[in-house]
Amino acid sequence: MALFYPDGSQRTQLLLILRKTYQGVHSNQIAFPGGKSEPEDTTPLATALRETHEEVGVSPTKIQILKTLSEVYIPPSNYLVQPFMGLSENPLTFHIQESEVAAIVEVDLMDFMDHANLSEEKLSTSYAKNISVPAFKLNGYTVWGATAMMMSEIKELLEQVL
Repeated sequence: MALFYPDGSQRTQLLLILRKTYQGVHSNQIAFPGGKSEPEDTTPLATALRETHEEVGVSPTKIQILKTLSEVYIPPSNYLVQPFMGLSENPLTFHIQESEVAAIVEVDLMDFMDHANLSEEKLSTSYAKNISVPAFKLNGYTVWGATAMMMSEIKELLEQVL
């Protein structure tokens, strides 16, 4: 769930999370709230809303879905992700799921849209060494991989309307 919302100063923020460090391919990475489907999830949207509620404490009733984004395949985990772009019209209070989320990362919309924060990084992953990947440099973090791909689509969509 790529969730936009106003902060206390009415500046638009984009919600990201820092995943906990664990034994897995997405350990300690910046991501959107989300996860795999559970039996009670009737649709990918139900999964996104449930996971957002579980991971950061935002009720589905506070999220207006703006757009279904392009599916993204993630080779290291063998998942096909269906992202959504959502909006909350009011400031949010977060309650992190401490077993999965290390920190909330709030990104100002103007920083997100600033082309100076786009870069190319050489990274090593579980499946490749020293590969060049597009990335965003935001709030002291490097956002790459599937999250950066989703963010690139969102940025392109916003540039069409802003």
